[in-house]
Amino acid sequence: MSKSIVINNKTYPIDVADDMPLLWFLRDKLELTGTKFGCGMGLCGACTVLLDGQAVRACVMPVSALTNKSITTIEGLSATGDHPLQKAWVANNVPQCGYCQAGQIMNAAGFLATNKTPTSEDIDTAMQGNICRCGTYQRIKQAVSDAAAVMNQDMYKEVK
Repeated sequence: MSKSIVINNKTYPIDVADDMPLLWFLRDKLELTGTKFGCGMGLCGACTVLLDGQAVRACVMPVSALTNKSITTIEGLSATGDHPLQKAWVANNVPQCGYCQAGQIMNAAGFLATNKTPTSEDIDTAMQGNICRCGTYQRIKQAVSDAAAVMNQDMYKEVK
């Protein structure tokens, strides 16, 4: 039986070496270059993607561990860039160099999926593993908070 992986709701065969990191499968094999290489050791968060809805570091995740799993990259969060986090990033002028931003957004997306009404401290704790060389941490924090508020409004509208 052939191995496959679901990335952004599309199934791909795993036809690479078992130890190939997901990051390189995404970038080199599928040409999904929104996920960035940072440190290569899972420490900086630039390569963060969602694995079955939870934030993971793609640079240290071998594709062999992902059979029948679902991955969401920044490209899969919203094809049009209108996810509340992406909108909040723009509204708060978060990016400077922009290099870490896809990982920051994906980490925040995984976090907000499990914490709908985060406190300031919750956001600090959830985002502390993602490094921003430009130091836009306060704007990142505000964007996560703003996105959570919008996402809660949207959920409220759907319930009515």
